[in-house]
Amino acid sequence: MSGLAAGETAIETAIRVAARPGRPAIVAYLTAGFPTAERFFELLPRVASAADALEIGVPFSDPVADGATIARASRIALEGGMSLARLLRGLGNLRARPACPVLLMSYLNPLLAFGWDELAAAASDAGVSGLIVPDLPPEEAVPFRPALERYRMALVHLVTPVTPPARTGGDVAAGGALAAYLDGVRAVSPVPVIAGFGIRTAAQVAAIGTHADGVVIGSRLMEIVESGGDPAAFLESMRVP
Repeated sequence: MSGLAAGETAIETAIRVAARPGRPAIVAYLTAGFPTAERFFELLPRVASAADALEIGVPFSDPVADGATIARASRIALEGGMSLARLLRGLGNLRARPACPVLLMSYLNPLLAFGWDELAAAASDAGVSGLIVPDLPPEEAVPFRPALERYRMALVHLVTPVTPPARTGGDVAAGGALAAYLDGVRAVSPVPVIAGFGIRTAAQVAAIGTHADGVVIGSRLMEIVESGGDPAAFLESMRVP
Protein backbone atom coordinates (compact mmCIF):
# COMPACT_ATOMS: atom_id res chain seq x y z
CA MET A 1 0.00 0.00 0.00
CA SER A 2 1.26 3.46 -0.77
CA GLY A 3 1.65 6.12 1.91
CA LEU A 4 -1.35 8.16 2.98
CA ALA A 5 -2.07 11.35 1.11
CA ALA A 6 -2.71 14.44 3.22
CA GLY A 7 -6.03 14.02 5.02
CA GLU A 8 -6.63 10.59 3.53
CA THR A 9 -7.46 7.52 5.63
CA ALA A 10 -5.96 4.06 5.20
CA ILE A 11 -9.27 2.80 3.81
CA GLU A 12 -9.38 5.47 1.09
CA THR A 13 -5.78 4.80 0.13
CA ALA A 14 -6.32 1.04 -0.06
CA ILE A 15 -9.37 1.37 -2.30
CA ARG A 16 -7.74 3.92 -4.60
CA VAL A 17 -4.63 1.75 -4.97
CA ALA A 18 -6.58 -1.46 -5.64
CA ALA A 19 -9.29 -0.13 -7.94
CA ARG A 20 -8.77 -0.02 -11.69
CA PRO A 21 -11.27 0.84 -14.43
CA GLY A 22 -13.58 -2.14 -14.68
CA ARG A 23 -11.77 -3.91 -11.83
CA PRO A 24 -13.20 -2.82 -8.49
CA ALA A 25 -11.55 -3.29 -5.12
CA ILE A 26 -12.90 -6.18 -3.07
CA VAL A 27 -14.19 -5.46 0.44
CA ALA A 28 -14.91 -8.65 2.37
CA TYR A 29 -17.45 -8.79 5.19
CA LEU A 30 -17.32 -11.12 8.20
CA THR A 31 -19.46 -11.12 11.34
CA ALA A 32 -17.25 -11.13 14.42
CA GLY A 33 -17.59 -14.38 16.34
CA PHE A 34 -19.19 -16.39 13.54
CA PRO A 35 -19.40 -19.34 13.32
CA THR A 36 -17.45 -19.33 16.61
CA ALA A 37 -15.05 -16.81 18.09
CA GLU A 38 -12.12 -19.19 17.61
CA ARG A 39 -12.97 -19.94 14.00
CA PHE A 40 -13.54 -16.27 13.22
CA PHE A 41 -10.07 -15.28 14.38
CA GLU A 42 -8.61 -18.22 12.46
CA LEU A 43 -10.34 -17.14 9.25
CA LEU A 44 -9.63 -13.42 9.59
CA PRO A 45 -5.99 -13.34 8.35
CA ARG A 46 -6.76 -15.59 5.39
CA VAL A 47 -9.78 -13.56 4.32
CA ALA A 48 -7.83 -10.31 4.76
CA SER A 49 -5.08 -11.64 2.50
CA ALA A 50 -7.61 -12.13 -0.32
CA ALA A 51 -9.36 -8.76 0.09
CA ASP A 52 -8.43 -5.11 -0.37
CA ALA A 53 -10.30 -4.12 2.80
CA LEU A 54 -12.07 -6.10 5.51
CA GLU A 55 -15.37 -5.08 7.09
CA ILE A 56 -16.07 -6.77 10.42
CA GLY A 57 -19.63 -6.67 11.69
CA VAL A 58 -20.07 -6.20 15.43
CA PRO A 59 -22.96 -8.50 16.39
CA PHE A 60 -26.06 -6.71 17.61
CA SER A 61 -29.42 -7.92 18.88
CA ASP A 62 -31.49 -5.80 16.48
CA PRO A 63 -29.58 -5.63 13.16
CA VAL A 64 -32.24 -3.72 11.22
CA ALA A 65 -29.99 -2.93 8.24
CA ASP A 66 -28.96 -6.55 7.66
CA GLY A 67 -30.54 -9.40 5.76
CA ALA A 68 -31.42 -12.83 7.09
CA THR A 69 -27.97 -14.41 6.64
CA ILE A 70 -26.06 -11.75 8.56
CA ALA A 71 -28.82 -11.35 11.16
CA ARG A 72 -28.58 -15.10 11.86
CA ALA A 73 -24.79 -14.89 12.09
CA SER A 74 -25.10 -11.98 14.50
CA ARG A 75 -27.45 -13.95 16.75
CA ILE A 76 -25.11 -16.96 16.80
CA ALA A 77 -22.12 -14.74 17.55
CA LEU A 78 -23.92 -13.08 20.47
CA GLU A 79 -24.92 -16.46 21.85
CA GLY A 80 -21.25 -17.41 21.67
CA GLY A 81 -20.25 -14.43 23.79
CA MET A 82 -18.86 -12.08 21.15
CA SER A 83 -18.93 -8.38 21.98
CA LEU A 84 -17.25 -5.19 20.84
CA ALA A 85 -14.76 -5.34 23.71
CA ARG A 86 -13.92 -8.98 23.00
CA LEU A 87 -13.49 -8.25 19.31
CA LEU A 88 -11.08 -5.38 19.96
CA ARG A 89 -9.07 -7.50 22.40
CA GLY A 90 -8.88 -10.29 19.84
CA LEU A 91 -7.76 -7.97 17.06
CA GLY A 92 -5.12 -6.50 19.33
CA ASN A 93 -3.84 -9.96 20.22
CA LEU A 94 -3.38 -11.18 16.64
CA ARG A 95 0.16 -12.32 15.92
CA ALA A 96 0.25 -10.06 12.89
CA ARG A 97 -2.01 -7.27 11.70
CA PRO A 98 -4.37 -8.19 8.83
CA ALA A 99 -2.92 -7.70 5.35
CA CYS A 100 -5.54 -5.07 4.49
CA PRO A 101 -7.25 -2.21 6.36
CA VAL A 102 -10.03 -3.18 8.75
CA LEU A 103 -13.39 -1.43 9.18
CA LEU A 104 -15.85 -2.13 11.97
CA MET A 105 -19.54 -2.07 11.07
CA SER A 106 -21.61 -1.47 14.17
CA TYR A 107 -24.92 0.00 15.19
CA LEU A 108 -24.63 3.06 17.36
CA ASN A 109 -25.75 1.68 20.74
CA PRO A 110 -22.75 -0.64 21.34
CA LEU A 111 -20.38 2.19 20.43
CA LEU A 112 -22.02 4.64 22.84
CA ALA A 113 -22.03 2.02 25.59
CA PHE A 114 -18.29 1.52 25.06
CA GLY A 115 -17.64 5.27 25.09
CA TRP A 116 -16.83 7.12 21.88
CA ASP A 117 -13.46 8.56 22.88
CA GLU A 118 -12.44 5.27 24.47
CA LEU A 119 -13.58 3.42 21.37
CA ALA A 120 -11.50 5.55 19.01
CA ALA A 121 -8.36 4.91 21.07
CA ALA A 122 -9.02 1.18 21.56
CA ALA A 123 -9.96 0.61 17.93
CA SER A 124 -6.86 2.41 16.72
CA ASP A 125 -4.69 0.35 19.07
CA ALA A 126 -6.33 -2.80 17.66
CA GLY A 127 -5.49 -1.80 14.09
CA VAL A 128 -8.93 -0.62 13.01
CA SER A 129 -8.92 2.00 10.23
CA GLY A 130 -12.54 3.14 10.31
CA LEU A 131 -16.17 2.67 11.30
CA ILE A 132 -19.44 2.13 9.47
CA VAL A 133 -22.43 3.09 11.63
CA PRO A 134 -25.62 2.51 9.61
CA ASP A 135 -27.94 4.18 12.12
CA LEU A 136 -25.82 7.32 12.54
CA PRO A 137 -27.00 9.97 10.03
CA PRO A 138 -24.31 12.34 8.74
CA GLU A 139 -26.02 15.30 10.38
CA GLU A 140 -25.76 13.63 13.79
CA ALA A 141 -22.17 12.44 13.32
CA VAL A 142 -20.51 15.82 13.81
CA PRO A 143 -19.82 15.41 17.57
CA PHE A 144 -18.17 12.05 16.96
CA ARG A 145 -15.76 13.06 14.22
CA PRO A 146 -13.00 14.72 16.28
CA ALA A 147 -12.21 11.53 18.22
CA LEU A 148 -11.87 9.57 14.99
CA GLU A 149 -9.89 12.28 13.26
CA ARG A 150 -7.32 12.24 16.07
CA TYR A 151 -6.50 8.68 15.04
CA ARG A 152 -7.01 9.28 11.31
CA MET A 153 -9.90 6.84 11.23
CA ALA A 154 -12.62 6.94 8.60
CA LEU A 155 -16.33 7.31 9.31
CA VAL A 156 -18.09 5.67 6.38
CA HIS A 157 -21.68 6.62 5.59
CA LEU A 158 -24.25 4.61 3.67
CA VAL A 159 -26.03 6.13 0.67
CA THR A 160 -29.12 4.49 -0.84
CA PRO A 161 -31.22 5.14 -3.95
CA VAL A 162 -33.71 7.01 -1.74
CA THR A 163 -31.11 9.27 -0.12
CA PRO A 164 -32.02 12.87 -1.02
CA PRO A 165 -29.60 14.52 -3.48
CA ALA A 166 -28.81 17.26 -0.96
CA ARG A 167 -27.18 14.66 1.28
CA THR A 168 -24.93 13.26 -1.47
CA GLY A 169 -23.81 16.60 -2.82
CA GLY A 170 -25.34 16.40 -6.28
CA ASP A 171 -28.26 15.43 -8.45
CA VAL A 172 -28.73 11.67 -8.08
CA ALA A 173 -31.57 10.09 -10.03
CA ALA A 174 -32.80 7.60 -7.46
CA GLY A 175 -35.28 6.07 -9.89
CA GLY A 176 -32.75 5.42 -12.65
CA ALA A 177 -30.78 2.27 -13.40
CA LEU A 178 -28.19 1.12 -10.90
CA ALA A 179 -25.32 2.10 -13.18
CA ALA A 180 -26.63 5.62 -13.62
CA TYR A 181 -27.24 5.94 -9.91
CA LEU A 182 -23.71 4.83 -9.03
CA ASP A 183 -22.24 7.13 -11.66
CA GLY A 184 -24.17 10.02 -10.12
CA VAL A 185 -22.95 9.28 -6.60
CA ARG A 186 -19.40 8.82 -7.81
CA ALA A 187 -19.47 12.14 -9.66
CA VAL A 188 -20.10 14.09 -6.46
CA SER A 189 -18.30 11.96 -3.89
CA PRO A 190 -14.91 13.15 -2.60
CA VAL A 191 -14.13 9.62 -1.41
CA PRO A 192 -14.22 6.21 -3.15
CA VAL A 193 -17.69 4.76 -3.73
CA ILE A 194 -18.25 1.15 -2.70
CA ALA A 195 -21.36 -0.77 -3.76
CA GLY A 196 -22.78 -3.38 -1.43
CA PHE A 197 -25.80 -5.52 -0.57
CA GLY A 198 -26.73 -8.49 -2.73
CA ILE A 199 -23.47 -8.99 -4.63
CA ARG A 200 -23.08 -12.72 -5.08
CA THR A 201 -21.42 -13.42 -8.44
CA ALA A 202 -18.30 -12.49 -10.39
CA ALA A 203 -20.54 -11.23 -13.19
CA GLN A 204 -22.11 -8.72 -10.79
CA VAL A 205 -18.67 -7.57 -9.65
CA ALA A 206 -17.60 -7.03 -13.25
CA ALA A 207 -20.79 -5.16 -14.14
CA ILE A 208 -20.60 -2.87 -11.12
CA GLY A 209 -16.87 -2.37 -11.47
CA THR A 210 -17.19 0.20 -14.22
CA HIS A 211 -19.45 2.34 -12.01
CA ALA A 212 -17.96 1.98 -8.51
CA ASP A 213 -14.51 1.89 -6.96
CA GLY A 214 -15.21 -1.27 -5.04
CA VAL A 215 -17.78 -3.84 -3.96
CA VAL A 216 -18.66 -5.34 -0.60
CA ILE A 217 -19.20 -9.09 -0.58
CA GLY A 218 -21.09 -10.01 2.56
CA SER A 219 -24.00 -12.45 2.71
CA ARG A 220 -22.60 -14.80 0.08
CA LEU A 221 -19.22 -14.85 1.84
CA MET A 222 -20.94 -15.60 5.14
CA GLU A 223 -22.77 -18.49 3.49
CA ILE A 224 -19.40 -19.87 2.38
CA VAL A 225 -18.13 -19.60 5.95
CA GLU A 226 -21.28 -21.24 7.33
CA SER A 227 -20.99 -24.18 4.93
CA GLY A 228 -17.35 -24.78 5.80
CA GLY A 229 -16.03 -23.60 2.42
CA ASP A 230 -12.89 -21.61 1.68
CA PRO A 231 -13.80 -17.90 1.88
CA ALA A 232 -10.43 -16.71 0.58
CA ALA A 233 -10.68 -18.91 -2.53
CA PHE A 234 -14.20 -17.63 -3.10
CA LEU A 235 -13.04 -14.01 -2.90
CA GLU A 236 -10.30 -14.71 -5.42
CA SER A 237 -12.89 -16.20 -7.77
CA MET A 238 -14.89 -12.97 -7.57
CA ARG A 239 -12.08 -10.74 -8.82
CA VAL A 240 -12.21 -9.29 -12.31
CA PRO A 241 -9.11 -10.52 -14.24
